[in-house]
Amino acid sequence: MKFLIVNGPNLNLLGEREPEIYGADTLADLTQWIAEHESAKSHELHFYQSNHEGQIIDFLHAHRTSADGVVINPGGLTHYSVALRDAIAGCQVPTVEVHISDIHAREEFRQVSMVKDVCMAQISGHGKLGYVEAIDLLAKR
Repeated sequence: MKFLIVNGPNLNLLGEREPEIYGADTLADLTQWIAEHESAKSHELHFYQSNHEGQIIDFLHAHRTSADGVVINPGGLTHYSVALRDAIAGCQVPTVEVHISDIHAREEFRQVSMVKDVCMAQISGHGKLGYVEAIDLLAKR
């Protein structure tokens, strides 16, 4: 199966930005860990990260007919992006929303997800393991 692993704004700063919340792994470390995990080895994974909402939407649109599923950590777009929500819904590709930290235990504004309702699941607070859990959910559907 072909899965898109999409990371949104500021995830390029993993390992530097608030490591007490997001951990010490860089985005490159995270990508490598996911790709080498036993759950992911039998799948084709395409990793993408952008700090720009429109580029993420363009990426989803461009791959909507070739992907079997999407794992997305929308970063800050989670909390306000109707456009990303509409892109996920419009692409009609099974999608799992992932967050490294537990957004439900953080600031009030971070507890709201605009994309949750158009995703088949939300995984929050499981660290990097959440990405693999999302791949497993998509593979089993």
